[in-house]
Amino acid sequence: MTSVLTALLAVVIAAGAAIVLVEAIHRVLKRLGQKSEFLRDLANTAHKPFLFAAVVFAVQVAVRGFAGDFPGRTGVLHTMVILVIAATAWLVGALLLVVEDLALARWRVDVPDNMKARRLKTQVQMLRRVTVAAIVVLTIGVMLMTFPGVRTVGASLLASAGLVSVIAALAAQSTLGNLIAGLQLAFSDAVRIDDVVVVEGEWGRIEELTLTYVAVQIWDDRRLILPTSYFTQKPFQNWTRRGSAVLGTAEIDVDWSLPIEPMRAELRTVCEGTELWDGRVCVLQVTDAVGGMIRLRALVSANDAPSLWDLRCLVRERLVTWVFEHRQDSLPRMRADIGSAARPVPVHPGQADPAPSPVPGSGHPEDARVFSDDRAAVFSGPDEELPPAPGAQPAPVRGLDPVTAGHRP
Repeated sequence: MTSVLTALLAVVIAAGAAIVLVEAIHRVLKRLGQKSEFLRDLANTAHKPFLFAAVVFAVQVAVRGFAGDFPGRTGVLHTMVILVIAATAWLVGALLLVVEDLALARWRVDVPDNMKARRLKTQVQMLRRVTVAAIVVLTIGVMLMTFPGVRTVGASLLASAGLVSVIAALAAQSTLGNLIAGLQLAFSDAVRIDDVVVVEGEWGRIEELTLTYVAVQIWDDRRLILPTSYFTQKPFQNWTRRGSAVLGTAEIDVDWSLPIEPMRAELRTVCEGTELWDGRVCVLQVTDAVGGMIRLRALVSANDAPSLWDLRCLVRERLVTWVFEHRQDSLPRMRADIGSAARPVPVHPGQADPAPSPVPGSGHPEDARVFSDDRAAVFSGPDEELPPAPGAQPAPVRGLDPVTAGHRP
């Protein structure tokens, strides 16, 4: 009876000493954390796992050193060993998370030029999940190896060729395929956190990138959940692959009688009067002239996709308002010719045909061109086409619009 009381007293003293020691270290770290962000995160994140590991280890030492031989001693010590392994794994995982958070804290993603920060955040999040998964798997393996029967089976399995077949079977599963695809996405820069993408006909941004799935936040706050293997097997649009600046269009149909130069001047006024425009592209062109109407397309640019959407809506609204207020006679109309053909305008003998009146310039000749000299050099091709192969039919020529209409939600 005396030995049992001694053992219990030793366990209580050891646990109490461990708790006092951990709390003292925690208070010191919190005080030092007022000047160091790393120490503050360390004190908050590693406090519970450190306390658990210290108490379990102290109790195990007390039981081994002061408790005599009692029924169930082997089972108790084995349980304590398992708890020490679990506590150590928890503490190691917490320390790694603190280090990863410290790496992320140096890079901000709420700034305009955040490409490096988003790349680092994507990779760190992937490494965090891989690290946690590896710690869990290793901890379970070490726990199982403490059982003599499992240790024998594990040794024989490692020594046999059955391990290769097990790994091959696991590799064939879709889960492991998504895992590999997630790692590939994280380190190939094909897609990153906060990238703006168009996938499955939906426009949104990458909100979360895990080892098994990718969450895309659509513009109307819906979430599109896709497996990571989707982004390695199917094509998708990434609007922020090399930068966040993008181009967009706003189209309106008007009558043929509308003068184009005043509309270009109005577009320039709209772009220069808003902070949504980044100052790169402001172009108005006639892209279609059939069916009794002409189609005007305003091509504008912005620093990011959300700003571009608002800018396109603003440009469309202001251009429609300008046409209605200043040129109601140029609103879309339907024409019909009933009867004989119109007579030609007579010209007096000796009088030449009237020359067309010059169109005043807007002061910005580049507003009528999509491809400047530098941009045209990027999209230029060979000067001459290769002759077709003998007996081959010439390929039909299809019209290709160099700038397609932007995706609208």
